[in-house]
Amino acid sequence: MSSDYDLDHAYTIDGPEDARRLYGNWAASYDDSFGAGWGYVAPREIANIFLSEMRENQPVLDIGAGTGLVAEHLRDVTVDGIDIAPEMLARAEAKGLYRRRILGDLTQPLHIPDGVYGGVVSCGTFTHGHVGPVCLPELLRITRPGALFACGTIPAVLDGMGFGSALAALVAAAKITPVAFREIAIYEGADHPHRDDRGLVMVFRKL
Repeated sequence: MSSDYDLDHAYTIDGPEDARRLYGNWAASYDDSFGAGWGYVAPREIANIFLSEMRENQPVLDIGAGTGLVAEHLRDVTVDGIDIAPEMLARAEAKGLYRRRILGDLTQPLHIPDGVYGGVVSCGTFTHGHVGPVCLPELLRITRPGALFACGTIPAVLDGMGFGSALAALVAAAKITPVAFREIAIYEGADHPHRDDRGLVMVFRKL
């Protein structure tokens, strides 16, 4: 894997096809070059937040599942994973992390029945050049009332991609509970330009 594949490269992608190509090429080395190499602990932190709020919220859909870095910390939970890159899902399959692996584009209608999931978790999906709040109506469609959402983002994306206003509109329409924001470390124990970056986890339930 070229050293050009890193966080800054990922931030430059533009739309689903670009994401499919980049993550497909990155899949073979992603866990080592980014997950371990960058001290990427956001998946663990988001999984822990989900577990701390979880009641009867299974099965869970891990959106933008990638190689399964979040699901590694949800071992006793029934989790399905959806991702745009089949190569990433193949890596997750080899780990035995997901009940079901779904190839799909979160910016499009999902081939998933209404109300089947009790929770949604994500890490690294709501970020620069990736998926914006356009996916929220579909995620609400496929979840049941009371479903728990714990989805990571970063402040620049929360503002720049319109998540704040989209979530506020859903609260006002009584579609979701008020959103609680939890700050998390994204990296630890590594020395790189993003080592001090902080993330936000959006935590709410479907009404």
